[in-house]
Amino acid sequence: MAPLATMILAGPALLLEGSGVMEWFNTCPSLGSSLIIIFSSGVLAFCLNFSIFYVIHSTTAVTFNVAGNLKVAVAVTCSWLIFRNPISIMNAVGCAVTLVGCTFYGYVRHMLAQQPPGTPRTPRTPHSRMELLPLVNDKLEDKV
Repeated sequence: MAPLATMILAGPALLLEGSGVMEWFNTCPSLGSSLIIIFSSGVLAFCLNFSIFYVIHSTTAVTFNVAGNLKVAVAVTCSWLIFRNPISIMNAVGCAVTLVGCTFYGYVRHMLAQQPPGTPRTPRTPHSRMELLPLVNDKLEDKV
């Protein structure tokens, strides 16, 4: 996406910031190294997007979001432990809740993976209003 975005935004950048872009081209001591940095950024952005799609394909979107939240909580906790960055009580409680929630999610996913094949893993979404009625017996005809 990043190389495509660069090509799409090159035109508006020249129109809106034309003199600044042209001045940068003229005064840049090493245009090749700058273009290599820009191209490398695009390649890294592509690799990041590809890895995100691969993780979502391999797991689920919910697991990907839980991992993203866990990453932020771990980053905040590490910055507090290693660099002694000050955090408020509310941030500490939020990180603790996030860590406990992610741990619980991982535990539930592990327990679901340990179930024998053929057992229902998650509740099924009802497809009609009749399925929303509380059923005591398996016969649906008696309840209508």
